[in-house]
Amino acid sequence: VQLQASGGGLVQAGGSLRLSCVISGLSVDENAISWFRQAPGKEREGVSCIGNRGRSTHYANFVKGRFAVSSDSVKNTVYLQMDSLEPEDSAVYYCAAAGCLIVGNTMRELGLEYWGKGTQVTVSS
Repeated sequence: VQLQASGGGLVQAGGSLRLSCVISGLSVDENAISWFRQAPGKEREGVSCIGNRGRSTHYANFVKGRFAVSSDSVKNTVYLQMDSLEPEDSAVYYCAAAGCLIVGNTMRELGLEYWGKGTQVTVSS
């Protein structure tokens, strides 16, 4: 199983980016995929996840209304559309499989066996 995240870059506050996570070795039709991020000096935190076949989605409160997760079963790819970006969104973003475990409205890493290498998002003020 391999996950390859891409689409990061440098953007001004208020701008948009779309991250892609191309997956091989497992199907997005049968597995939930999660997005996490980690900023320098901070713990990795869950951002969003999408259930198999896109049946359900979850967003962390700090991105709700600004980010949207989706999946394409033909391309076996999961996307994270990020709008109204803020400097606080600067981090390395990772996609992970397989699962979407939420405890007390917080995403957990338990069960996420496969991780991509991450893509850097930098939002300037």
